[in-house]
Amino acid sequence: MKKAGRKFASTFGAIMALAGIEHGIGEILQGNLAPDGIMILSWPGSEFFRNLSGEPAMTVIPNLLVTGILATLVSLALLVWSLLFVHRQNGGWIMIILSVAMLLVGGGIFPPILAILIGAVATRNNTPRSPSIAGQPAGFRRFLASLWPWTYSASIIAWLSLLPGIPLLAYFIGVDNTVVILVILFFAFGTLLLNIFASSAYDFQVRSG
Repeated sequence: MKKAGRKFASTFGAIMALAGIEHGIGEILQGNLAPDGIMILSWPGSEFFRNLSGEPAMTVIPNLLVTGILATLVSLALLVWSLLFVHRQNGGWIMIILSVAMLLVGGGIFPPILAILIGAVATRNNTPRSPSIAGQPAGFRRFLASLWPWTYSASIIAWLSLLPGIPLLAYFIGVDNTVVILVILFFAFGTLLLNIFASSAYDFQVRSG
């Protein structure tokens, strides 16, 4: 797997996995209860997660305790895979399978969906070159490649600002502004998507000398 692509998949796969573990812990703490339906809240009534709407999730398991245990275990498996094995030939496909499982057993909504996207990107990282990048003008590729270190760092900061940053600001400092939350949210998603293209361009430039 190419250097920047592997770093991207490993880092952000791990971040999404940690978010899944957090969801699982909240579900475990609710105890041996049956959910009202397929859609659940990982932290209902939690003041800390109030501005994240109690951390929505979904589950096909009719028991919150079992859901939480499975969410934690699957997310932990995704964490280990992201950090140690995503660079393997079928690493991206395994990440996708683990992310789908995480979605179905209470690992949140956005974390597993984004992990599926990251896994899909990782499946292309073992190919000689990305067609979407190879077809771009050389100057544009160089520009994207030059953005890679900055978008990578900015995206990590953005996602840590989202979680646990937003709950920490609201709970301890009282900063609970919808505009601030939306700005951080769009910045996190925007830099993540930009990372996909910047990492591909960076690796293309390295391989092309």
